[in-house]
Amino acid sequence: MAQNPPLRFDPAFETTPEDEAETQRGLTEAMLGIQRTTHADTGYAHRAVHAKAHGYLRARFEVLADLPPELAQGLFATPATYDAIMRFSTTPGDVLHDGVSTPRGAALKVLGVPGRRLPGSEGETTQNYVLGNSPSFQIGTAKGFLRQLRPLAATTGRAEPVKKVVSAVTRTAEAALEMVGGKSATLTTLAGQAKTHLLGDSFFSQAALLHGDYFAKVALSPVSSELVALSESPIDTSGHPDALRETVRDHFRTCPGVWEFRVQLATDIDAMPVEDAAAMWPEDASPYLPVARIMALPQDTWSDGMREWVEDNLAFNPWTGLAAHRPLGSIMRARRPAYAAARAYRSQGNGAEISEPTGMPTA
Repeated sequence: MAQNPPLRFDPAFETTPEDEAETQRGLTEAMLGIQRTTHADTGYAHRAVHAKAHGYLRARFEVLADLPPELAQGLFATPATYDAIMRFSTTPGDVLHDGVSTPRGAALKVLGVPGRRLPGSEGETTQNYVLGNSPSFQIGTAKGFLRQLRPLAATTGRAEPVKKVVSAVTRTAEAALEMVGGKSATLTTLAGQAKTHLLGDSFFSQAALLHGDYFAKVALSPVSSELVALSESPIDTSGHPDALRETVRDHFRTCPGVWEFRVQLATDIDAMPVEDAAAMWPEDASPYLPVARIMALPQDTWSDGMREWVEDNLAFNPWTGLAAHRPLGSIMRARRPAYAAARAYRSQGNGAEISEPTGMPTA
């Protein structure tokens, strides 16, 4: 496919349905319902989604030099190096045995970033990214996501043995689809994620964001040989309810990790829509291009200090960041009130102040 030049963002690319506010209220209430259930079950106010963490990293985020103008936008306009925090997780709002192999996530918080802020994050200096390990979202719109989330929310905290069986069945169905060149986002969402090493995965914004004058999706991809070697590497969850956490911790005891942060600029609004987060933007029309490197030295990824700080006092929200990277589309717009409500519930439920950091903790 021929590669067109990057497409400048036009506000007309976003369209807001008349009933969007109602949809957002429904999503917010569904997410709060998940939190109330897990809070009652465990005595702790977990995140509404991505409740189970598998590791935390202190890292350095290095914006590359000599980027072309269309890539040198916002955070990436000037070469610089920042402290960063990474949190790896799985998507459900309940904390499950890793034998229930659900999709994975990586949240990234870049610290000390200058520039004009998104409304609601004025006075802060972080840029947040919330990423999943598939290039597109499982459902294209917030309304569709609400239809899926309601029945999934009803299963929160219930019948983990049944979820293990569903996980095994859906992984088998997923493997059959991949053999014939297909992939089911719905099956993967319902516990069909392959049991592979988390650190070999790439992670994606799935939905679009502004990229200065342009718009894009972003990705976090492993590039160091130690991480690349883990791609599709199987892990054994039998008797290991926290297998993902254990393998992440084992790796970083002695090995470093390096990722590229990449941007896929939109070049065709029909092939790369803003409002359909399930659309796979064709990489032959616009490949993901590196704009930064993330480097993490060997460290303890499950230390008490980092775990308590990140779980009790931090939130990851794509609406906390620069105006140059404003989230786009109905899925992203729905995250704004839902994530704010979930954060407030966690803060009140745990009696902990949640705020944006200005630096790394001392220990």
